[in-house]
Amino acid sequence: MPDLPTPQDAAEAALFTESWDAVLSYADLCTSGAASATELASEAFALGIQEARSAGSGPMRGPARRVLPVIPLLLTAVRTTAAAWEFAGRGHRLDPDLRLWLNSEKAARYHGMPLQRPIALRGLRDLQEADAALLWLAEVEALPLPVVARRLGLDPAVVSSELAQVRALFRDRCHRNHLDTPMAAECRSYARLLDAVTRSPAADTPEDLSRHLATCVQCAEAAACLRLAGGGLPAALAGGVIGWGGLAYLERRRRASEVRLGAGRPVAELEAGEPKEGASKARLVRNSLLAAAVLLSLVALGVSMMPMGGSGHDNTASDDADRQPVSDPAPTMSSVGTRPSGTASPSTRPTASDTATDPGDKNPDTEPQGTASATAGNSPAPTKSSGSGSGSGPGTTAPASCDVTYDLVNQWPDGFQASITVTTTKALDTWRLAWSYRDGQQVTQMWDASVAQDGSRVTATAADYNKNVAADGSFTFGFLGTWDNSKNSAPYGFTLNGAACK
Repeated sequence: MPDLPTPQDAAEAALFTESWDAVLSYADLCTSGAASATELASEAFALGIQEARSAGSGPMRGPARRVLPVIPLLLTAVRTTAAAWEFAGRGHRLDPDLRLWLNSEKAARYHGMPLQRPIALRGLRDLQEADAALLWLAEVEALPLPVVARRLGLDPAVVSSELAQVRALFRDRCHRNHLDTPMAAECRSYARLLDAVTRSPAADTPEDLSRHLATCVQCAEAAACLRLAGGGLPAALAGGVIGWGGLAYLERRRRASEVRLGAGRPVAELEAGEPKEGASKARLVRNSLLAAAVLLSLVALGVSMMPMGGSGHDNTASDDADRQPVSDPAPTMSSVGTRPSGTASPSTRPTASDTATDPGDKNPDTEPQGTASATAGNSPAPTKSSGSGSGSGPGTTAPASCDVTYDLVNQWPDGFQASITVTTTKALDTWRLAWSYRDGQQVTQMWDASVAQDGSRVTATAADYNKNVAADGSFTFGFLGTWDNSKNSAPYGFTLNGAACK
């Protein structure tokens, strides 16, 4: 590393080592040459560390305050330093596209009125720093969770569940910030619908909302931050916090993470850093062997992509989802009917992180919408069902034995929310689950499946993304429904692809 500020202690020295690579990576995107990149990164690093010290953030001494975690703080310092270069007559050393961006209204949003700044930037800043650091390292820096846990001093056994809770908390903060943002009457009219649609992992976006998102940058940014499923969260974070070059930076960090993992180094070694003094020769030999292995891998990859080999379709689809633009609302879900009237917007399928979201309020301008008014404590326990009886027509997969768990998540006058989990003993390439209601219940909306109802008989059909289920695997979907407020008993007669569950 070049001459950087002197670390105050060992913790800060480790922080410098962890952060420098990220800063240099983004500075290289912003400049027209390697020398300029190193100079920009050095100036930005010094500026960012000074700001972090004054705020008392991270491992540095001082009271805990809600500020950006160190790496995104340093990346915003790169953007600020680049702007200073442009206005000091040194802009010829910057990337031409960055110079155009710096002189546009897009750049002004990051330094203007706080309520006009990008939703992702405001949402990340509103989190406690430890939560924000966990979200950034896992989603944007693409570090393996065991590495993230060690870096932040977390228990590796629970870091995955903590990350899920932080994602939900980030969504809640973004929703609040969206409602607080001064917006046109048309945007305000779509706020509750946008919240409801993005809460479901694959909800169909109504045509009028889709057209609005295609023309309104502010609402499109909010949609990207609110939709946690579909792989768009890293792009929303990178684009909203960094600004220009955010998506390119995200791709670079993912490739860097893949290279680290591809070398076959264990997590402990990845976290410990480079070998100490005296290991230069061993490292050179190892790198030479790695280069040879990469060449052999490329040859193998070329052979595997011939017509006789696999298609690689699944990996391509996953990469496309991860690179989803911030402004892409990415609708993927089916919905049928309408929400129960006279109630708050019901929540979507429950997760362990739902406790991080505040209850809904009748005033859509002050509180997040989309949570049911009944409490989880009033909900009946999940019901284990054994179904038999006539079902819908068979799917493309042979009949399979299955166990069904019906969970009445919540209910309110004339409406309810439920989820169904099915465990199958045989592998499925598609599924169609059917059941019957005794009390005239009607399903009005479903996520992670499409729904059809004929009288009391309901049929849920797999979505494209979850139709394949491994042997002894399970799938889950959720839905909203209506009832007559007298009795809401559990369904019966479950069949999977036409065969009774047992």
